[in-house]
Amino acid sequence: MKKRSREAAAPDITPMIDVVFLLLIFFMVSTVFKKDEMALLLNLPKTEKGESAQREQKTIYIELSKTEIAYNGTKTTLESLEDTLKGVTKKTMPIDLRIDKDVKYDRVVLLIGKLKKYELTNVSLITDE
Repeated sequence: MKKRSREAAAPDITPMIDVVFLLLIFFMVSTVFKKDEMALLLNLPKTEKGESAQREQKTIYIELSKTEIAYNGTKTTLESLEDTLKGVTKKTMPIDLRIDKDVKYDRVVLLIGKLKKYELTNVSLITDE
């Protein structure tokens, strides 16, 4: 009698590939695309109509709430922010201000005064649409 040779049995991976692609598609579709995250949770004022400005890549973001201030997504103090602003060499660099609608006016004036002190005048106020 002749001995039968057995071929090595290889598992069929086609169904596994199908499952992987289905999972990939599911997660791509169900993923929530998040906006730019900022350091402070602010309640921005609304605008009726506004102009959306196109910005350069290098923009300074300053956020101001009732009790806190953040520079480019990092919480800081007004004194250390002033030291940082002192070091800005490009005076025409765009600065985006996100100011909570409940912030007292004197705090806003103080911040804008510090920007003006270091001749940083390319300032925009960010609002919700």
